[in-house]
Amino acid sequence: QVQLVESGGGLVQAGGSLRLSCAASRSIFSLMGWYRQAPGEQRELVATITSGGTTNYADSVKGRFTISRDNAKNTVYLQMNSLKPEDTAIYFCYFRSSYSNNYWGQGTQVTVSS
Repeated sequence: QVQLVESGGGLVQAGGSLRLSCAASRSIFSLMGWYRQAPGEQRELVATITSGGTTNYADSVKGRFTISRDNAKNTVYLQMNSLKPEDTAIYFCYFRSSYSNNYWGQGTQVTVSS
């Protein structure tokens, strides 16, 4: 079993920046990423990064968000710039192991005020 610990959520005004962190208890993975879910909406993909460093972003965040990783710390980051009120959601860290098992963090709240 892999445990994911998220941090960095909070309240920020529109146009501001925030960085989320997700630390995994194990380092062997094929994919890590971030999803988000706003009230009354379905969970959606925000960004992913493969074990080889390939990244992918949702169109809504492309150019504003950057996903990165630190293999030594088993940690993935999401740098969020130029935040908008519509970015308000619970952000979930996602981990897919090399055994194709899926794991989710508990989520961290991001609120962007207008």
